[in-house]
Amino acid sequence: MPRYSEQFKRDAVALYENNEDLSLHAASAELGVNRSSLFSWLQQYGTGKRARTKTLRDNAQATTDSERIRQLEKEVSKLREERDILRKAAKCFAGRDTLVIRFQFVYDYRTEYSVKRMCHVLKLNRSSFYKWVNTREKRRLKTCSDALLGARIKTIFDDEHGLYGAKRIAASLNDDTDFPPINHKKVARIMKSMGLKGFSKRRRCITTRRKPGHRVMPDLVGRKFTADRPNHVYVGDITYLPCKGGKNMYLATVIDVYSRKLVGHALADHMRVSLVIEALSHARKVRGSLKGAIFHSDHGSVYTSQAFREHCAVLGVRQSMGAVGTSADNALAESFNASLKREVLRDRKVFDNPIICRQEVFRWCMRYNTRRRHSWCNLLAPDAFEALTSTTLTQAA
Repeated sequence: MPRYSEQFKRDAVALYENNEDLSLHAASAELGVNRSSLFSWLQQYGTGKRARTKTLRDNAQATTDSERIRQLEKEVSKLREERDILRKAAKCFAGRDTLVIRFQFVYDYRTEYSVKRMCHVLKLNRSSFYKWVNTREKRRLKTCSDALLGARIKTIFDDEHGLYGAKRIAASLNDDTDFPPINHKKVARIMKSMGLKGFSKRRRCITTRRKPGHRVMPDLVGRKFTADRPNHVYVGDITYLPCKGGKNMYLATVIDVYSRKLVGHALADHMRVSLVIEALSHARKVRGSLKGAIFHSDHGSVYTSQAFREHCAVLGVRQSMGAVGTSADNALAESFNASLKREVLRDRKVFDNPIICRQEVFRWCMRYNTRRRHSWCNLLAPDAFEALTSTTLTQAA
């Protein structure tokens, strides 16, 4: 057998140990020595570097596998937790899914699950949730305040027979100086939550019957339903009030443009000229005199009749009429008729009989002037509006 120097043996061992990809068999073949000889040299001169490296590599691989297993277990636990959260949330929501319900779910299960995890699963912003939690007391106080205000609103709503909307109820509430002012939007919000709504219904009917050949009066109003003082410009119209059995009652009105006050009216079971003459005479008694005032109407035959023109001349009233077939030229009177029928008839189509019709319409007409708040009058009743403005004008003079 060839004999190798000690240095050769050490170099052979160093070659094997410093090349991790070189196996013992390949190293012996490359050096031209016997495999068993190289193995014995490793035992004699080897430092164990290859063994330690292998051990470290094996340990590292084992550590990596353990870490991966821990990560997978953590991920599985996370998915199970999310599954449990979603299952409980589905039972809690019961088909409803709103932001408040999600916040309440997180608040109820905050001791069982992490808030962060629940917010992530339910797609919530944590800052929004904590803000919701911090304002719970404020919301509770607001709920109590709304409940107290709702009781006051319900009282006014019932007193006005369900006719008032948010603006008129807000005006009634603000008349009470013992409470702070209330915005009508807040009243509307509370009324909506309580299911309260002012009655609104529009009905259309035609009572204007024009006779051809009658002289047409000039339009002195021109759709400008305003006046700088009371007893200056009036509008009027006739509307029919249906009763059971096919009978009708007819209401003629005289309304002051300045305050929207119903100055004169007449109610009968006919639509003859005497009806409008009675309404205008009623207005003269209320005002004392109508001399120089303008009375605006449509082209109904009763208003174009010779008898009514003569009556206006006796009272010193100047007649005015809009265009033919245009309801907008007498919109103020048409609006009054619509409000009356909407608030008196409500869901009914007809009155029970003429007597009940007369009683209910008379009561509403009296309430219209004394109690019903009108948007034109800054949510005051027409009588209160005239009293207030007359005092203001007197002080200014």
